Amino acid sequence: LTISGFGPYAGKIEIPMETLGNSGIYLITGDTGAGKTTIFDAIVFALYGSASGENREKDMFRSKYADENTPTFVEMEFEYRGDLYSIKRNPEYPRKSKRGEGVTIEKAGAELIFPDGRRVSGEKNVTESIIDLLGMDKGQFSQIATIAQGDFKKLIFASTDERIKIFRKIFKTYN
Repeated sequence: LTISGFGPYAGKIEIPMETLGNSGIYLITGDTGAGKTTIFDAIVFALYGSASGENREKDMFRSKYADENTPTFVEMEFEYRGDLYSIKRNPEYPRKSKRGEGVTIEKAGAELIFPDGRRVSGEKNVTESIIDLLGMDKGQFSQIATIAQGDFKKLIFASTDERIKIFRKIFKTYN
């Protein structure tokens, strides 16, 4: 996972997620303000083009600490069913003009690279391809793959039937 000029991260950082292994369930902990939610936001933004929670909008992703020459993007490689995919997205944000003085708007962009080298670009096309590939939309992904701080409370207080559905998806224990 590579994050640049995103959230509280002023520069470009790489988070080597592969060092976590491949057991499938991970706990990301840390002090308040340490950047845990930003990691969830970056993953969900890369896949679906929006934040992981309901309280943040994608126009908030440009880091207020980023230098005017630092691009804002999230890039992620992920393995799905034994195949390696690569995805990169950037939100729309103001940046220094490449020609002359002033500021211009960098348009939002997205690109998904399939294992066979095929490329899909454009926000809507990439999001639709991810939904087709993973078989779940952002809401479903957030519910089973990234239980963020505020959403954990929703899981705890969900009805028994709803929790059963969620945990069956997480642990793949369907009837």
